[in-house]
Amino acid sequence: MATFFFRAVAADGRVRSGSLTGDNEKFVARELRTQGLTPVYVGTAPKGGSFEIKLPSFGKGRRRDVLFFTQELSTLLNAGVPLDRALSIGAELTEKPAFRFIVLDVLRVLKAGKTLADSLATHPEYFSDLYINMVRAGEASGALATIFERLADFERTRDDLRAYIISSMIYPALLATVGLASISILLGFVVPRFATIFEGSSMQMPVPMAIMLVASHYVRGYWWAAALAVILGVAGWRVYTRTEAGQTRWDRARLKIPLLGDALLKAETARFARAMATLVANTVPLVQCIAISAATLNNKTIARALDGVIQGVKRGEGIAAPMRKAAMFPPLAAHLLAVGEETGRLDQMFSRMADIYDNDTRAAIRRFTSVFEPAVILVMGVLVGALILSMLLAITSINEVAG
Repeated sequence: MATFFFRAVAADGRVRSGSLTGDNEKFVARELRTQGLTPVYVGTAPKGGSFEIKLPSFGKGRRRDVLFFTQELSTLLNAGVPLDRALSIGAELTEKPAFRFIVLDVLRVLKAGKTLADSLATHPEYFSDLYINMVRAGEASGALATIFERLADFERTRDDLRAYIISSMIYPALLATVGLASISILLGFVVPRFATIFEGSSMQMPVPMAIMLVASHYVRGYWWAAALAVILGVAGWRVYTRTEAGQTRWDRARLKIPLLGDALLKAETARFARAMATLVANTVPLVQCIAISAATLNNKTIARALDGVIQGVKRGEGIAAPMRKAAMFPPLAAHLLAVGEETGRLDQMFSRMADIYDNDTRAAIRRFTSVFEPAVILVMGVLVGALILSMLLAITSINEVAG
């Protein structure tokens, strides 16, 4: 008898971990199933540790490392290269030493007699539950090369959407930064120099210039207090949003932001649909598919709404009706899934749904930036224009007195 550590998905979709005593891993896996748990990992070392040596910690895995690794394995396995040789080549092709160490350790655990899924599960900071379950399904069906091809498509599509969202927000952020820097320079250096002209003279300072001078005084005298307040505010906000209540309120509030909330909802819908399409196509049980896909979402409010969908699936209601009752996803999603259930092509409908909401997300981001960019330009233009106008009025008053 030995003690085995496990990680499993419960009926409510939550992930449970712990240890059980048994003769072997298969016995422990059977025992977990009798308890209504779906085993994700069973081994003689805690998930995240190694079996023989202690690995150094490299922090969170990089998505691009996993994407390139998956693409390389997909190419090699489709070319008929044996799995152990493909992993060895993948390690050689990896540029980052940290990730190369991870791939070599996966190869070592594989050669020790573990399955590839169990080998990958020893590094959860790099390989998600979705990734591991897909590989497990591929090993069971003998279609590992196809699985890695689908995983590569999934990772690439998700990475492309994320990159598009980030790149779309760079220009508005740059505009705001440049505008604030310009205002700070004008208030901190230019306005005080103009004010010295009126000191010790009988000329009356124009009202706009007086207002700018007061603002300049506060900027120069209390900039450190403002900077400290911003730093403390950001730090406090990060701490608050990491709590259960704070994250729930923030996730709910983000979905209500005009224009941006719609884009966030569609992005999460696309992410969920893409994960479901990948899992359902490889015969992973539907309840487990939903639980794993929910874990890939960034918005916990939407993820919690899927708990009700899981319960509806267990009651035999299918997935379309519970999603409609959840009233969290866009209405079209439930209609598409209803058609998928009727035609028996649920995996294809999830894939179609992911494509639709990928495109809708891009369109929503374009709508948001098309409003946000002019708004930033307008606000910054008014502020900078007011500063310049106040200085022009001061110059005009000086000329009038000189004349």
